[in-house]
Amino acid sequence: MKNPLIQQSRSFLKDTIRKHIDFSNTDQSRGIDPPEIQKPFPAGASRVGLPEYFTWKDISPVTLSDSIRNRKSHRTFLKRFMTLDELSFLLWATQGIRHKIDHAHAYRTVPSAGCRHALETYLCVLNVRGLNPGLYRYLPLTHQLLFEYADDCLKEKIVEAVFGQPYPGKAAVTFIWTAIPYRMEWRYDLSAHKVIAIDAGHVCQNLYLACESVGAGTCAIAAYDQEAMDHLLGIDGNEEFTLYLAPVGKIVK
Repeated sequence: MKNPLIQQSRSFLKDTIRKHIDFSNTDQSRGIDPPEIQKPFPAGASRVGLPEYFTWKDISPVTLSDSIRNRKSHRTFLKRFMTLDELSFLLWATQGIRHKIDHAHAYRTVPSAGCRHALETYLCVLNVRGLNPGLYRYLPLTHQLLFEYADDCLKEKIVEAVFGQPYPGKAAVTFIWTAIPYRMEWRYDLSAHKVIAIDAGHVCQNLYLACESVGAGTCAIAAYDQEAMDHLLGIDGNEEFTLYLAPVGKIVK
């Protein structure tokens, strides 16, 4: 007999939308204003401007077919820095905004159910030229980085938070995606959580493909200590929580 918990988990994937979606009972249908598409930050917080796409100098032209053909997970990285241009490109490719509609909607470089985009991007920066090591958050509306904090033990702490997997500690930067579930729940109610997971897959695949243009590689990580990662990011673990990670570093081409 199948483990009943496994059956429940399968039902989450199969039946969430068909059985539970009720647009008449969502906050959207009640006329409640949608949540903003970018997490707020304190006035006067330290921010770093990122190079705009028309100034990028370190991005090599790679055909889409080559990017897909060469896509693989890399867990070994060279001891080389990444440039700010390269990081700017990877952030644009994964969560960049193509067109802002209003405070709650924007078209990005990745699809999202209902244009809700429930993800936030944090960066554990260890070796990026032009950036001090530390934890940052991407601000897609202005294409900037928000400096969160510096910690001399950041490398050790992120390795510990992923159950000792060493490659985030050897990467130039680790992308850490969190979910703010209410952005999706506002429209989809109980069905929100399935499509949040789908959205994360879109984002990480774009990172894999974009790495091909900067001589870098990545490896998606879904095995981590939830409380430790949420604590590392300074988030509450309920209204916002860690969902996915991907260390990025230079590789032998």
